[in-house]
Amino acid sequence: MASVRTEWHVDAACRGESSDVFFSPSGEGRSARRQREDQAKVLCERCPVIAQCQQFALATNEPFGVWGGMTARERALRRAALTRAG
Repeated sequence: MASVRTEWHVDAACRGESSDVFFSPSGEGRSARRQREDQAKVLCERCPVIAQCQQFALATNEPFGVWGGMTARERALRRAALTRAG
């Protein structure tokens, strides 16, 4: 597997933030998940490295959390669409 560059982490808006907003705790309900993910996406929107974060999560097939303003489900859908597109 090709090496994925991660220097962008130092400029991430989430740096120093609690990871709790980005990752689902055990037993989290659907409504709570939606609220938490929306909160994470707000942080992502102001991030100067959102594109790099999203590319990292897609390239490494990250299965958990909000990365680059995308949930795990949204990334799975994006990967599926990219696969279908060729």
